Amino acid sequence: MKNINIAILLESNLSLIIAHRGASGYLPEHTLEAAAYAYALGADYIEQDIVLSKDSIPIVMHDIYLDFTTNVKKIFPNRKRKDGHWYVRDFTLSELKKLNVNERLKGDAKEKAFSNRYPLEIGTFKICTLSEQIELIQGLNKSTQRNVGIYPEIKNPSWHRKEGLDISSVTLNQLKDYGYASKKDKIFFQCFDSNELKRVKYELNSSLPLIQLIGNNAWNESDDDYSQMISLEGIEDVSKYAIGIGPYLQLLYRVSTLDGVIRPSKLSHYARDNGLYIHPYTIRKDSIPLDFDDFDKMVKWFASELKADALFTDFVDLTIQAIR
Repeated sequence: MKNINIAILLESNLSLIIAHRGASGYLPEHTLEAAAYAYALGADYIEQDIVLSKDSIPIVMHDIYLDFTTNVKKIFPNRKRKDGHWYVRDFTLSELKKLNVNERLKGDAKEKAFSNRYPLEIGTFKICTLSEQIELIQGLNKSTQRNVGIYPEIKNPSWHRKEGLDISSVTLNQLKDYGYASKKDKIFFQCFDSNELKRVKYELNSSLPLIQLIGNNAWNESDDDYSQMISLEGIEDVSKYAIGIGPYLQLLYRVSTLDGVIRPSKLSHYARDNGLYIHPYTIRKDSIPLDFDDFDKMVKWFASELKADALFTDFVDLTIQAIR
């Protein structure tokens, strides 16, 4: 493992628990309520996906558009673009605050993505800014004497650039204002775009610990070829600018055709051989890969067999119960 000065490692061998979009298994994602509940459930880090508003304010939102997690269609029916989407970029913070946040909808925006999660049309939840979420977490750190970290992800930096926005610079400046500027700070900084992470490190001279997210080419998260990135040569390149990788679960294991045993994939070995941390996503009780019999067995495999350094989860409490 790399010899780096970063105050994020557990003295034990237990995986760090990262609240994926807050306590998103129980409350609408990325709301202050979801962040507070994730904190209460015992998360080590809380994730913030970042997009920029019309007035260049970092907003905690997974998508660059508002269609699937807010009531924007009702409040601003005539503000969609020609492609049919309502973009965060097209609204000021004051306008975004007029919206209510709901449980994530499926792609057709007609029903929930996860049927047994928080009910639609119940409660009032609001979009929050990065600064609001950081202040909540830092305030709780003071009142509870804990030290929960943040785990921001800049979303679609190349798209933001085409819109005339430098999401990396804006986000890094705000993080610095709140005391997150070096490897010793309780933060990981993640992105799917390898060129942007290299820019963050070499052009913007950031000392933050960087995590290279790894997706599927079909998701169009960036111009990267992830099938090449997970090769030995690809991982060797990642190790030059990042301290870890964040792959989706299925990339990290293989099922033997001989005995049916689940074993770590080549990617996991490449990462270890190159001193990279492994932070897989996403542990969900309502979306378990078919290769695992149940939730607990899945969690225990990634924590004990793979020995993941951290786990992204929608269900912080259940994940902790399974491994601790």
